[in-house]
Amino acid sequence: MADEPDTNAAVQPVAVESSSLRDQVTTIRAALVGSPVRKWLLWTSVVIMAVIVATSIGQVLLNSWNQPFYDALARRDMAAFLHQLMVFAMIAGGLLVLNIGQTWLNQMFRLKLRQALTLDLIDQWMRPARAFRLANAGAIGVNPDQRMQQDAAHLSDLSTDLGFGLLQSFVLLVSFVGVLWQLSSGFVFHVGGYSLAIPGYMVWAALIYAGIASWLSWLVGRPLIRLNSDRYTREAELRSSIVRVNENVDAMALYHGETDAKRRLEIDLGTVLVAMRRIYTAQITLSWVTDTYGWITVVAPILVASPVYFAGDISFGGLMMAVGAFNQVHSSLRWFVNNIGSIADWRATLMRVADFHIALDETDVLHDQERRIEFGDNANGSLTFEKLQVASPEGCIRLTDKHVEIRPGERVMITGEPSAGKTLFFRAIAGLWPWGGGKIGLPGGETLIFVPRVPYLPAGTLRGVLNHANGHAPASDTDIAAVLAEIGLERLASSLDRVRRWDHELADDEQRLLGVARLALRQPKWVIIDEAMDAFEGPVLRRVLSMLEKHLKGATIINIGRGQHHNRFFPRGLTIVKDAGAKPLKPARVRAGAIDPPPAAVGREH
Repeated sequence: MADEPDTNAAVQPVAVESSSLRDQVTTIRAALVGSPVRKWLLWTSVVIMAVIVATSIGQVLLNSWNQPFYDALARRDMAAFLHQLMVFAMIAGGLLVLNIGQTWLNQMFRLKLRQALTLDLIDQWMRPARAFRLANAGAIGVNPDQRMQQDAAHLSDLSTDLGFGLLQSFVLLVSFVGVLWQLSSGFVFHVGGYSLAIPGYMVWAALIYAGIASWLSWLVGRPLIRLNSDRYTREAELRSSIVRVNENVDAMALYHGETDAKRRLEIDLGTVLVAMRRIYTAQITLSWVTDTYGWITVVAPILVASPVYFAGDISFGGLMMAVGAFNQVHSSLRWFVNNIGSIADWRATLMRVADFHIALDETDVLHDQERRIEFGDNANGSLTFEKLQVASPEGCIRLTDKHVEIRPGERVMITGEPSAGKTLFFRAIAGLWPWGGGKIGLPGGETLIFVPRVPYLPAGTLRGVLNHANGHAPASDTDIAAVLAEIGLERLASSLDRVRRWDHELADDEQRLLGVARLALRQPKWVIIDEAMDAFEGPVLRRVLSMLEKHLKGATIINIGRGQHHNRFFPRGLTIVKDAGAKPLKPARVRAGAIDPPPAAVGREH
């Protein structure tokens, strides 16, 4: 990297290009190949294929049964009629067992497929800094919960039903094409004293009939792909709005914001209803094609074979057998027509899940800004900033000093004007925002603990919260109780085994104090704080500084904030400034790229 990188440019969220169907299928296939349940999926698929083949054999036998059964009826032969009923009972019983077995296998396959897809998305999403970068990647990062929970489940259901349905139709088609070809080989048409034989006549009739219907169905049903995708987006926005209102009911009540919230929810609901209305309109249009086709199919095979039957070339039983074979072949060929709505839904869901997966791989993509901050290790254990510049949407953030070295044990206050970009600077040091220039030298072999303005308190027991991401043996109850008493949260000492959403149970200041207690128990050597200290004043501030002095003695503490009242505790000061004269860049349209993580171990106070 050059000594003076050109980072006087703003960065905008990445505009992710829509992927192709091939990219989407390849992405999902790669996820399944790497899944721990891939062998289970593979062997279950083999068993289901065997069941489908056995079912097809049973269907061929059942179709062959038609001729002797209907011929016995035509002859009024009671003995033959009863015998054929026994044959039917055996064939139908075998098909019943196969059908129930296939249903159970399909359900288990659907369950495991959802497990594989969802676990893969969660794994990709929870890789270091991925969720943060995705949230800043534009529309693709909105409502990831729906894509991982609802869309992945829906894709599993549709893929299982459509995939095995298509396989079954193909096997039936292969099984009955030969039967129908043989049955129609003797069909001879007598026209004007001439005889005309068309080899495989009913096979060609079925192909032409189903081909026309499939083409019309796709022509009418194709808009459903875009309409379904739009509906899922609107549904996610409505759910997100409801969750946001529910999580802010106290502030909403204090500001009497119910009317505004209601109007916002009504608007979101309205967009969902409009999207659904468009889908229903398209489905009704499609139904005109598919239902008309379905009614014609009731008489189509008889109409096709009737000239030969009325000419006396086949018996009534032969006609019914030919009709049965035609229906089986035609049923296989019309799979596309019957499932055009589901195919459009599957295509839309696949696009949402696969594009989300691709976006997770691409969240580290650089925008038009080709330079990024360089990370390295310092053998002497210090933290250094060499000509550091952080690219931001408003311009370039930098320190007033081009060369900064913070040695072990120092306490440093980094201040800046309001909106100077202090939090973005904090994220840059943590490696969450790597766009910019210059170099950050991390203390070699050390773990940096980053404390955001409001700490992350995972759901669970309070003991688990305090021991979160410790990396050492869990603290004893005695130590925890002592630290809670020091920080002024002694009332929580009796709640160590309570399972709660502590981010909802505790006020913001209490959450910050709990974060300080966690630091006291962890006793890290390097701590970088983002404006969390600015919330403390008076006796509470003195108590916090006393705890840090006692439990983090000898640790390096860097506090980024306003810095009005910490001069004694933080004797050294640095200043962040912003170059607002940066020229904004246009949003980038880029494909995959990756940012290597910082070479030193980095801990985050979540």
